[in-house]
Amino acid sequence: MSKSQQIKAITKKIQSLPTLPVVVQRLTKMVESPDVTAKDVGKLISADQVLTARVLRLVNSPFYGFPGRISSISHAVILLGFNVIKGVVLSASVFDLMEKSMLGLWEHSLGCAVVAGTISRSLGIPEPEEISTAALLHDIGKVVVSVSLREDYDTILRIVDKDKSLFKDAELNLLGTDHSEIGAWLSDEWNLPERLAIPIEYHHRPDEAIKLKERVYVVHIADSIVRAFGIGSGGDPWVQKISQGAWDHLDMGGLDLNELMKEIAVDLEDVENFRLASME
Repeated sequence: MSKSQQIKAITKKIQSLPTLPVVVQRLTKMVESPDVTAKDVGKLISADQVLTARVLRLVNSPFYGFPGRISSISHAVILLGFNVIKGVVLSASVFDLMEKSMLGLWEHSLGCAVVAGTISRSLGIPEPEEISTAALLHDIGKVVVSVSLREDYDTILRIVDKDKSLFKDAELNLLGTDHSEIGAWLSDEWNLPERLAIPIEYHHRPDEAIKLKERVYVVHIADSIVRAFGIGSGGDPWVQKISQGAWDHLDMGGLDLNELMKEIAVDLEDVENFRLASME
């Protein structure tokens, strides 16, 4: 059975696929129009008070790194751009579920977003905010498995504990696919832009990415660094080896790594105290 057939078989088992919130569905259509303004997008998001609070909380969080306080959705849209704000809205909506039932994964995802942003800014990579959003969403496939295939998810955790295996290897053994491929399929279902979808799909096998390698490599490295710092839980306690190709391509050796790690440690301090639910 091919990979695509395996994923199709998994999707047939999924009875409660997370759907895009109505506001994200409308936002997706809206941002494709050349006539839409930041004010239009801001008005749509602002119609939902809880979502507005969560989006502003995310935008003002450490991993976006803006020096001044952002107090309005329209301002956030102007600073971040339509694609990033779409990812932020999606994150604020979907990760509410994760925060309540998968706190360890929520903290891991936040940590990855922080580290990805820090690395991007240190290397002068354009659009670090969008890379942070890709990092925030990189494990979205695990949410699908947890929500829609709960018995399988629990079995995967037991395999990880019993065999001391990587989460993705346990997924492959049980499901024939893993969260990165499920995340890629979900990204396609949700019509996410490639700049988010490709890092989600390739964060565990970055050297296979044909496009957007720089972004994929940053998310891949951020994932391993956050695991090394012990922030949250990616489903297993192991730190995956960083791809040499990723390290060399980004010229990570050219950075002052001691200073970078100190900066990352400071940036991560607030992650475990960051909550979206508190904004309700």
